[in-house]
Amino acid sequence: MESGFGSDFGSGGGGGGKLDPGLIMEQVKVQIAVANAQELLQRMTDKCFRKCIGKPGGALDNSEQVRTGGRTGHPRPLSSGLPLRLCVPQKCIAMCMDRYMDSWNTVSRAYNSRLQRERANM
Repeated sequence: MESGFGSDFGSGGGGGGKLDPGLIMEQVKVQIAVANAQELLQRMTDKCFRKCIGKPGGALDNSEQVRTGGRTGHPRPLSSGLPLRLCVPQKCIAMCMDRYMDSWNTVSRAYNSRLQRERANM
């Protein structure tokens, strides 16, 4: 049984050690997909950590559920007029990652669609 990686390139089918271009192409595609996924995860982690963890402490706790201001206890408005809400760091990170993945998927679908249109016009 072949693992798809390692020194077994093109060894199937008793071809006398000839390299199978299709197999090599598939393995390269898999390696590129893995590298892209790792890059996506790294970027998403970096961006969401910077956004959600202002000053890292000893633990991610529930100490910053909602920062309120004024006598009414309502969330303080930002200069844009929107309320300032600091969620629990874990929740903030999860929401940030969800949004990042949604955005990534939207851009990827649009890019793939455009590539398909461009290929059809060739």
